[in-house]
Amino acid sequence: MAKGKVTTDHNHSKRWAEERGAVPATVKATKSKGDPGVLRLDFPPRDESLEPVEWDDFFKKFDDEGLAFLYQDKTAAGRKSRFHKFINRA
Repeated sequence: MAKGKVTTDHNHSKRWAEERGAVPATVKATKSKGDPGVLRLDFPPRDESLEPVEWDDFFKKFDDEGLAFLYQDKTAAGRKSRFHKFINRA
């Protein structure tokens, strides 16, 4: 059975994403002036509904919203997993 892990460490989250080809992004439709919108990680092939953002902007929103990164390293079959979600720290 594959297990999920939780972290708030920016370097660990960034490394996990980059190892899987993901870039930080936001949902275009949720973006407003001064707010990047809903955070996502965009994996290849890239999703047209997402807009790439800089890691610094991504993690500022991540911290401002009090989020944590729930992720899985490997699937139950032992393959590299892309499973993740952003959850409230509380």
